[in-house]
Amino acid sequence: MPPVVIDVRSAEDPRDVVHRAVQALVEGKIVAFPTETVYGIAASARNEAAVERLLEAKKRPKNQPLTLAIKSADEAYDYVPGISSLGRRLARRCWPGPITLVAPADHPHSLIQQLPANVREAIAPNGTVGLRVPAHPLILDVLRLLAGPIVLSSANLSGQPDAITAQQVMDALGEEIPFIFDDGRSKFGQPSSVVRIDDGELEMLREGVVSEATLQRLSSLLILFVCTGNTCRSPMAELLMRKHIAARLGCGIEELQDRGINVFSAGIAAMAGGRPSGEAVEVMGKMSLDLCSHESQPLSERLVRHADMIFTMTCSHRDAIISQWPSASERTQLLCQDESDVPDPIGGSLSVYQHCADHLNTEIEVRAAELDLDKLISRIIHPT
Repeated sequence: MPPVVIDVRSAEDPRDVVHRAVQALVEGKIVAFPTETVYGIAASARNEAAVERLLEAKKRPKNQPLTLAIKSADEAYDYVPGISSLGRRLARRCWPGPITLVAPADHPHSLIQQLPANVREAIAPNGTVGLRVPAHPLILDVLRLLAGPIVLSSANLSGQPDAITAQQVMDALGEEIPFIFDDGRSKFGQPSSVVRIDDGELEMLREGVVSEATLQRLSSLLILFVCTGNTCRSPMAELLMRKHIAARLGCGIEELQDRGINVFSAGIAAMAGGRPSGEAVEVMGKMSLDLCSHESQPLSERLVRHADMIFTMTCSHRDAIISQWPSASERTQLLCQDESDVPDPIGGSLSVYQHCADHLNTEIEVRAAELDLDKLISRIIHPT
């Protein structure tokens, strides 16, 4: 029997398409979905018979793992509770998106242990699991409504070219799939990049949409300082942290980015492109640090999501961030270890700014010494 092809673009109500896909998966059917990379075929990870049919349809050897598609980066911790800080970093920055993260699947508290035995064997035959959050609204909506993840694989026969249109899915798999959801040509037209992560090491297992150079940038450590206007306290803190980290690594400040370390600053109420206060520039100059080229920037969702550590000048700054971005609460803390505020020197004399800079330097020296740079800095390794 030929598959039912549903044109996502012409649907009167997108919710009907989502509900139809969810119902098909719940009933144990195999479904072909559009993703941002290539078309994929999916089955409910809770239905062992459906996963077996998916393997048979693709004629895929059982020792070649299938991907587990999940709802969000936060859900990754349920399936890989021991995921490294590097894995968390990439999940926050890359998902939803065209990257599959491969991590150890042997944690005793992993939800993978609750899946049927043959499903566990299909997704983790070698002791690791590939997780992905596809960046396509249809499959994301389905995942949000479905009880559990889905097993996902490219919609082609093993070893054959990837399908980037619904017609190519039809040509490759024909009557093996009951439902094909057609959303035109895939955005990227090439598969996701597959990256193995283990502590601070990354290995590119398959280079797809995301190149190795882009992966290197995405895996860099990012430390963020936040104040109000981003014209004095946080930019001074940014330069001081760069200075202390560079001293620990025995390199120049200008080399930090190449070492995989970024230190930025932003303001809760900052205007883009504002100049630093003259007094802040002067006191930094006395410490041989150049603040002249700094331009203020407002705090954004992207900065918060990408930051590994967020240090705020005051309690109110921290509370504002956590209120707007609750998922950043574990990464957001006051700079001062005694939970006190760093007073705003704006409008004060040069001596007030100097006192503020000295205060910042004392606190940042302690924070920099606490950083376990060996674990925080990522390294890309290549197969031997």
